[in-house]
Order: sequence, then structure tokens, then C-alpha cells
Amino acid sequence: MTVVTWTPRKSRLSKMIDTPGGVSVGVALAQARAHLAVLEPRSLERVAALIATLKSLVPPSAPIEIASRLEAAYQAASGVIDAAGPFERHDLCAAATSLCDVIDAIPPDTLLDWRIVQVHARAMELMLALPREATAERGKVLEGLAEVRAIKVQSAG
Repeated sequence: MTVVTWTPRKSRLSKMIDTPGGVSVGVALAQARAHLAVLEPRSLERVAALIATLKSLVPPSAPIEIASRLEAAYQAASGVIDAAGPFERHDLCAAATSLCDVIDAIPPDTLLDWRIVQVHARAMELMLALPREATAERGKVLEGLAEVRAIKVQSAG
């Protein structure tokens, strides 16, 4: 008769978990915030570049250009969300999301009133220029964008 014996092996990870030491959640979060703070200026430069891209987009002059221009506007707006999100710039993310929502609501191959792209780009530019403490002003800008979005989405549907 053969007897099989299993020798339990403890993984390296389980040994690390069982040993005392490490950092607390609070300390880890503080370190993460400190590391992110270093990256924020570069992120805001990226946001400014994406807003400039949005402002430079010209309206499509032919039906064949509609999809590519809307795609370019959508990519720039979603890029703003990606760049501003980790730094709690909820106002910029909300404005960019608003533009994405309008673009999503437009039926395929339908010409968008291109002023809406410019309005969103200028709103994001304004919010980027405002001091962080200007929450009331940011709120008013977002309210205005919500009104524009409601009107444009309703008229597109």
C-alpha cells in the first residue's frame, strides 16, 4: 500500500501578511496623495492641451466629415476626464462628460450644432483658469452647460 503525504507549503505572500510591519491605510493614502500632487501640473497641462484641441476643431463641412470630427471631439473630452479625474477636478470632468453626453445623443451622420463643442471647450477653459476655491462660479458654469445639453439633446432626439 502506498501512502501519499502532502507537505503544506506556505506561500511567500502569506508569510509577508503574517509578519508585523507595513503601513497603515491612512499613511498609504497620504503617500499616494503626495505622489499624485507631483503629477498634477503635468495633468493640468494635458487638460489645457485637450481643451485647445477642442477649440481648434472646425465644424464638418461635408457629411463624410461628421463622424471623424465628432470622434475627435469625443476623444478630446474623454481625455480631459482621464487627465483631470485623479486630481478631483470634478468640474472639468462634469463639463467633459456633458459634451460626451451630447455627442452620444446625436443620431449617426447627423450634423451637430458645432457651437456646443465650442461652448463646452470655453467652459472647461474658464474652469481651468478659475481658482480652486471658486466653487460657486464653477457650479453656475455647470448649470449653464446642463441647460444647453438639455436643449440640444431634446432637439436631437
